[in-house]
Amino acid sequence: MESRGMRVRVAAISLVVALLWSGVSGGSISIYWGQRGDEATLADTCASGNFEIVMLAFLITFGNGQTPVLNLAGHCDPPSGGCKSLSTQIESCHSSGVKVFLSLGGSVGNAMITSAEDAQEVANYLWNNYLGGNSGSRPLGPAVLDGIDFDIESTTAHWDDLAKAVSKLSTNSKKVYLSAAPQCPYPDASLGDALQTGLFDYVWIQFYNNPPCQYANEDASNLVNSWNHWTTSVPTAQTRSFYLGLPAAPRAAGSGYIDPHVLIEKVLPKIKPSSKYGGVMLWSKYWDEQTNYSSTIKDSVIMKPSLVELPTLASL
Repeated sequence: MESRGMRVRVAAISLVVALLWSGVSGGSISIYWGQRGDEATLADTCASGNFEIVMLAFLITFGNGQTPVLNLAGHCDPPSGGCKSLSTQIESCHSSGVKVFLSLGGSVGNAMITSAEDAQEVANYLWNNYLGGNSGSRPLGPAVLDGIDFDIESTTAHWDDLAKAVSKLSTNSKKVYLSAAPQCPYPDASLGDALQTGLFDYVWIQFYNNPPCQYANEDASNLVNSWNHWTTSVPTAQTRSFYLGLPAAPRAAGSGYIDPHVLIEKVLPKIKPSSKYGGVMLWSKYWDEQTNYSSTIKDSVIMKPSLVELPTLASL
């Protein structure tokens, strides 16, 4: 028969384990890569250990019957097949446990969807050229990307149709993740309808270049109010799905830069208690290299559990 002393020991150990687990949040950092040829390679970015997800920026033109255009700045030349060499780097990222997404849109180019049928055609193109399908012209070679990111900053129509079409590409053996980068004013002018589908796994809200809802003058209230509005108004496909989107250097955006120590001390403590908190998104890898922003904030973003002194069995 189990003694009372043994039951006490088991109960105490279970309590300690529960306390340890309660401090784990799973926060992480995601980052955009590809718009500066003088930034670190994709493989080195993933090998840094700082990032959970890297977005390749950008597929700038697609939809409405247009020939898709991938722009990775000075890294490689897609029309000549020069970006196929990234396949081995993408596989290296996967070996490091890092997901790699293709980001659609950006601030230039001509991305548009004109109908639900057009959305399906674009989804088919993405499947065959970047995801699990087959094509003789895969711009990044045979490596299979993990997801599609919507960084849409212009047109408004039918992005919900594209989200629905891409979400159906997941298979039993391979999930296709969906992410979006809306501006912090709610609702986002371009992605409002798409985000209401509840299909997105990650939402990295851009708290920069939008003064009404970003950190300013040592005041986080506008940012926190906007964060709370987003996290209580937008359905998502998983729990810890919202990320605080920030520029990684003062020159990376027109406004919204937060000193990393201010972020750690005054901003993160106000948003991390949210059950929807997923971490921080940074624009971009090049700017992160100028400031070491991700390395400075990493431990605070992850929210490592506090150390708990385990009692000995003899003391229980």
